[in-house]
Amino acid sequence: MTTLAQAVRIPPRLALVALAVFGLALASGAGDARADGDIVISQVYGGGGNTGAVLTNDFIELFNRSLHPVDITGWTVQYASVAGSIWSSTPLSGTIPIGGYYLIQEASGGLGSTLLPTPDASGNTNLSATSGKIALVNGSQTLSGNCPSGANLIDFVGYNSNVDCWEGLYPAPAPNVLNSVQRYSQGCTDTDYNYGDFFAAPADPRNSASPSNECHSVAVQLSTWGRMKGMYR
Repeated sequence: MTTLAQAVRIPPRLALVALAVFGLALASGAGDARADGDIVISQVYGGGGNTGAVLTNDFIELFNRSLHPVDITGWTVQYASVAGSIWSSTPLSGTIPIGGYYLIQEASGGLGSTLLPTPDASGNTNLSATSGKIALVNGSQTLSGNCPSGANLIDFVGYNSNVDCWEGLYPAPAPNVLNSVQRYSQGCTDTDYNYGDFFAAPADPRNSASPSNECHSVAVQLSTWGRMKGMYR
């Protein structure tokens, strides 16, 4: 999904200055889309198999936004209810390539008509369709407490305004029986702020066979910069 902003007309000289700053930022790496974690939770859906659902199963999707493949063997993805302190764990294995997705199939409510794409891992956790907490953990130890922390906590998403733990100022928006919560830029955006990093939209599960989405930026070449300058003389 592409998010469009309203176009604003910028005076030529101001635009030239902006291009200069942007070019230097890209060349230095400051404009890189990768702001934080390598592997992130990119999508969460808990309406699978519920009344009114199209998809048969809940799912959690991971994404590799880094510049290198990441082996997640021995990691777990864990879920707790909106105000819960008991966590359900699903073990993970394999390597996620650069720009690759990883699909974790979870429980079904028994209804729905469309199967998920072939999952890369499977569990039996029953996710809430509207609110909850998802943690990606580098390890197999089950989390404890309502709002866990520690070096092994790779990523965390709390969704719906009534949840008791999340990243940043506010939790991610609420999904429903048809919508998942999805990370912006097909998974590339990560500012450690759940509300700003996620939006709700019709569930669109992606697995390891889905097209890759590499996040890294491209440095502005001097010849390109020269042509941009010429546009505003």
